[in-house]
Amino acid sequence: MSENISVKQDAMPAVGFGLWKIDKSDTAGMVCQAIKAGYRHLDSAADYGNEAEVGDGIRQAIEQGLCTRQDLWLTSKLWNTFHRPEHVREACEKTLADLGVDYLDLYLVHFPIALKYVPIGERYPPEWIFNPDDDNPEMVVDPVPLSETWRAMEALVQAGLVRNIGVCNYNSALLHDLMAYASIKPAMLQIESHPYLTQARLVRLAQSYELAVTAFSPLGAGSYVELEMASQQESVLGQSVVLDIARRVQRTPAQVVLRWGVQRGTAVIPKTSRVERLAENLAIFDFELSDDDMVAISELNRNRRFNDPGTFCEQAFGRFYPIYD
Repeated sequence: MSENISVKQDAMPAVGFGLWKIDKSDTAGMVCQAIKAGYRHLDSAADYGNEAEVGDGIRQAIEQGLCTRQDLWLTSKLWNTFHRPEHVREACEKTLADLGVDYLDLYLVHFPIALKYVPIGERYPPEWIFNPDDDNPEMVVDPVPLSETWRAMEALVQAGLVRNIGVCNYNSALLHDLMAYASIKPAMLQIESHPYLTQARLVRLAQSYELAVTAFSPLGAGSYVELEMASQQESVLGQSVVLDIARRVQRTPAQVVLRWGVQRGTAVIPKTSRVERLAENLAIFDFELSDDDMVAISELNRNRRFNDPGTFCEQAFGRFYPIYD
């Protein structure tokens, strides 16, 4: 199993460091530590609110001689409030400035959800609510066709700001539609995927379109417990089949689940705020799971989605806005 995954003409490290929910005060240090531990793939987003600190960590690593910019694969994402074509480049250039680089290896449409524009000078990142200081704050949808947003994404490639473009959180129908109108085809589909949400049909479809697939939240519930979007009892790492395999191959349950992810052909971007976990999450290329192991882990699927706007937007923002049926 290669440690890289093919993304059009490029090779992206199959294990990346996910930067969601890492506290600003810890981000620069964790990024530098991750690079020191061997990570060369960083998965960022404007909405994570820590891209300037990610940039600080990258600068520290480069100054220490740990890597060069060319050694790194940097992914970021276009936030929902920048979907109108006239705002796409503005958003990308803000990310580039915060990261301290002059190009991205991959830029993704974060959600197939367009929200009303919030100027960067007014509030950044804008998050989900348009008017948080009002008596009745609202999540305000802006009816922007995804095809218009994609045209502006293509312009970023043509301008040399981005090497590859792709999408997050798209379903099969949106992928079919995108492939019908894209002049520059998407290079990546990033989706939630773990043993409780294998998304086998969607992964197969993406691969049939020659899209690489990245699985976010590859370990499942962990990142969502503190957000009250999952319970501790929903951790796949406690499943007997995972524990049995881990004992047999003499690896941790997390390593087994991450190995399952890359062995099925997806990249994975585990997130951790613990330095000691960095090397562990990366050390999954010197063992293999048997076909029976792969099947057994896949059979844990229960179509349990933790990151679902159809649920959290209504609960947190008072707006019912599903994107999955």
